[in-house]
Amino acid sequence: MSEARSRLLGTAGELFYSDGIHAVGIDRVVAEAKVTRATLYRHFPSKDDLIVAYLTQADGAIRERVETARTESAGPEDVIRAVSRFIADDIQRDGFRGCAFLNAAAEYPDPAFPVHQAVLRHRQWFLDTMTELFTDLGKIDAEPAARHFVMLRDGAMAAGCLTDPKPVCDTFLRGVEGLLTYRSREPASASS
Repeated sequence: MSEARSRLLGTAGELFYSDGIHAVGIDRVVAEAKVTRATLYRHFPSKDDLIVAYLTQADGAIRERVETARTESAGPEDVIRAVSRFIADDIQRDGFRGCAFLNAAAEYPDPAFPVHQAVLRHRQWFLDTMTELFTDLGKIDAEPAARHFVMLRDGAMAAGCLTDPKPVCDTFLRGVEGLLTYRSREPASASS
């Protein structure tokens, strides 16, 4: 990645996250990145391309953190706890404004739009990853457990920027522990 492209992407990412995607114009990105409009358009033909690149970079950072948790953890339960902890840590950091993906989806609600598609790709990967981890735990209801985890995460990310994040994170982590310790039962047979 060229230095100018990296600077553009970093600047745009910070601005989009802190101020909102629609609120940040190309002129502001160019000025704060200290590049020309021609440089911006050479790397990103449109603002939509820049937004998708920002979301792709955010997706890559999360995938890297999950992979690190997989490498450093003893098993799927430890990985789930590690992922939960990094989510809680993110919520409690200075400048937290919610989930970049949920924020982008709110600004670009059309599911056919490239920005919304980037959000959906990330969310599908995250759900698939959590389903795999819950399956590796031996849960017979791994997919519902993973959906529950994602829902807990989404709620914590939304609430964490509206109120004191500490109790939000405590509640989120407690909910994850509940998912890990809940023992699902085999469904009753149809003849019972």
